[in-house]
Amino acid sequence: MDVPTTMRAVQLTQHGGPEVLKLTEVATPTPGAGEVLVKVSAAALNNTDLWTREGEYGKPGPRAGWRGPLDFPLIQGADVAGYVAAVGEGVNESVLGSRVVIDPAVYDADEPDANITGLMGSERDGGYAEYVTTPLNRIHDVRESKLSDDQLAALPISYGTALGMIERGRLQAGETVLVSGASGGVGIALVQLARARGARVIAISSGSKIQAVLDAGAHVVVDRATDIIEQVRAAAPNGIDVALDVVAGDLVHDGLPLLRKAGRWVVAGALGGHTIDFDVRDLYLHNRQLIGSTMHTPEHFELLMGMARRSEIVPVVAATFPLEQAAQAQEVLARRAHVGKIVLRP
Repeated sequence: MDVPTTMRAVQLTQHGGPEVLKLTEVATPTPGAGEVLVKVSAAALNNTDLWTREGEYGKPGPRAGWRGPLDFPLIQGADVAGYVAAVGEGVNESVLGSRVVIDPAVYDADEPDANITGLMGSERDGGYAEYVTTPLNRIHDVRESKLSDDQLAALPISYGTALGMIERGRLQAGETVLVSGASGGVGIALVQLARARGARVIAISSGSKIQAVLDAGAHVVVDRATDIIEQVRAAAPNGIDVALDVVAGDLVHDGLPLLRKAGRWVVAGALGGHTIDFDVRDLYLHNRQLIGSTMHTPEHFELLMGMARRSEIVPVVAATFPLEQAAQAQEVLARRAHVGKIVLRP
């Protein structure tokens, strides 16, 4: 595969609004030892992109990216599907031309349960470009998958985060699960993955998106504009086994009593607020667990890619944009009027 010396990329030039994203021509990156160069066919957007651009991600303090201060200019984009175009030193050329999905995580160890310490598109350049480099052990061959490139690009962050929550929450077939924020990228992934695992899915969403969430596989959808707790009690009179929560805030305070004894409440977001208060007796007197979950592990991601190869899940793609419209795509994402993922096509 011929690789040009320059490529188009959308660079994040500083923290700020969508206007700080600039389409430019830059040198095509060269894969280092143990790396490959991937020609990007699709790159999906995430809330992480918005918060990184705004410098509002993570703990309070000076503006920063996902894990700390950023080096500008930066190419955003953690969700990438594409084709291996070149290899670095020590990499067998047999992978050239492979259709792949990139695991965007930077891990703290080379182990199945390693923790994430950084992210492509934040701590290293990402997929808002025609090409991106990545370590060989972060690509996953998906040639046998029937999913489109757009659908494959929708998987890494949203579905990786969702699967990490499900695995850490030890969700089993036959259990009843509550999913908050069910119309978002992670929420739809949670609905699909929990349903595929054989759980009964009760989802929380806004009224205009209820049918889309039902179409994704939810058994019951609760309208968040009305009394959520009473609706959940009516749908699950015997209680919830697992809550998969990207909202937090008051929902944790109000919802913990919904858990059955030894139930698990898994939090992977704070759209409803970063701080909460609750009676700890709701935890320890009932052997309930409150679990934090940050994205996935290498083992979780391999499980996800196996599902992708077998086309066991079909990501919902809400809209596609050309690369030069990355700023407009982020504006659409920020309005949260869509269901599913927004994808850039270089």
